[in-house]
Amino acid sequence: MAVFEPTFESLYGFEAPDWYRDAKFGIWSHWGPQSVPMQGDWYAKGMYVQGTPQYEHHLRTYGHPSVFGYKDICALWKAESFDPDALMDLYVKSGARFFAAQATHHDHFFNYASDVNRMNSVNVGPHKDICALWQAAARRKNLPFGITEHLGASFSWWRTNKGADTYGPYAGVPYDGNDPAYRDFYHDNYVHVTNDPSVNVPWYTTDERFHAYWKRVMYEIIDKFEPDFLYSDGSLPFGRHWANKPQKCEDDRAYDVGLEAVAYLYNKSIQKHGENRALYLQKNRGPEIYRVGVLDMERSVLDETSPYPWNTDTCIGSWFYDSRVQYKTPALVIEILVDIVAKNGCLLLNIPQRPDGTIDEEAKYILSEIGAWLRLNGEGIYGTRPWRVCMEGDTRPASGKEEVTAWKPGDVRYTCKDGNVYAFLMNAQPGGTVTLNSFAGANVTGVYMPGAGNIEFGRALGVLALRLPDKLPTRFTNMIIIRGEGL
Repeated sequence: MAVFEPTFESLYGFEAPDWYRDAKFGIWSHWGPQSVPMQGDWYAKGMYVQGTPQYEHHLRTYGHPSVFGYKDICALWKAESFDPDALMDLYVKSGARFFAAQATHHDHFFNYASDVNRMNSVNVGPHKDICALWQAAARRKNLPFGITEHLGASFSWWRTNKGADTYGPYAGVPYDGNDPAYRDFYHDNYVHVTNDPSVNVPWYTTDERFHAYWKRVMYEIIDKFEPDFLYSDGSLPFGRHWANKPQKCEDDRAYDVGLEAVAYLYNKSIQKHGENRALYLQKNRGPEIYRVGVLDMERSVLDETSPYPWNTDTCIGSWFYDSRVQYKTPALVIEILVDIVAKNGCLLLNIPQRPDGTIDEEAKYILSEIGAWLRLNGEGIYGTRPWRVCMEGDTRPASGKEEVTAWKPGDVRYTCKDGNVYAFLMNAQPGGTVTLNSFAGANVTGVYMPGAGNIEFGRALGVLALRLPDKLPTRFTNMIIIRGEGL
């Protein structure tokens, strides 16, 4: 039984498992104590930066961060209405085929019973093993279960808790991150203390003690959960870190800790299944990096089809629950999903949870609409592969973005499966004519629209002309199934 060595050369033998290539759509619980104030992402950082909205909210709601700090926010998190089974039922009904739970964010609070970090959801706050509860719920639904970790950046990211106000009644009073009693939680990261935006503080620290700690935590997560996938919020630790800039590995030794964790993940899967069914997600687009696992694109998509499966992670709103933000519409989520799948990707969608563990009515509505659409059109999503052409039309997301607000009638995305081609009409017009220009050499024998039936068509010189029904089956993206030979 072949195993992986913790080297780039060995890990280049990784291939994405079939379950992932077929699943296409997953749900993510990006949840933790930072949901308590309901003020959005990066609260644990922003509450220690004087003048930011999160600092002002914290000061006026809880008190000054020298007196009431993030550790105290953690104690307020109760998750008292958290029902993972009911939520998982809802997510499966929405069409999700895999699920991810956040083990730890940059705030260094762990959502599971850790032997490494006392500040975890069993000892503090909810007094529940959040990840274990999520895993049990996912297993009941036979969903692949993944863990996301954001710990790698924590040492640098959370330098703000060592600061102090520069003006006002608390000027010069150290924040509670300086409390020696909580040094293990807030990090011994004085080397990074600065709130000056002109000072470049790296995403990943060079502190080798923290590197060893990160590896210890990854091994604990892998041993406890044997996840089907592991996600890091950044590049493969701990080398060059800028997420979306292709880079070469000038010094492989910088990645030793990360490579060891990835090899450990895969080898655990081999021990369990006789083959590797796990995958590792990270955000560096440099080919030397992403070939050890699957490339993840946060809130963005690739411009063209990739020969390797890849992933987008995004959210309907803010990463942590934010009562102020506007959510994506169901139409937009569906369009993002279609664009990604046509280019050989999968979508991992975060549904923000309130601090009590529930999701709001708007989120339920969005999930319901996605589920109804997938029940009608899922044949062209699940288990598909990229066709020889992934798209027609000029409209596409801007570089580094995921959203398109104005699709044109000629914009099409394609997938294929079992000899059929699936064409997603991004802006179909009732009763209109659609011209598809990518069918040279094909003998098209039938065109069918789920919910509407057979579609009139004509073909000449590789062009397929369609007459759409006067009433389309969905107010979102409509799909047609093209059958024939030579497709």
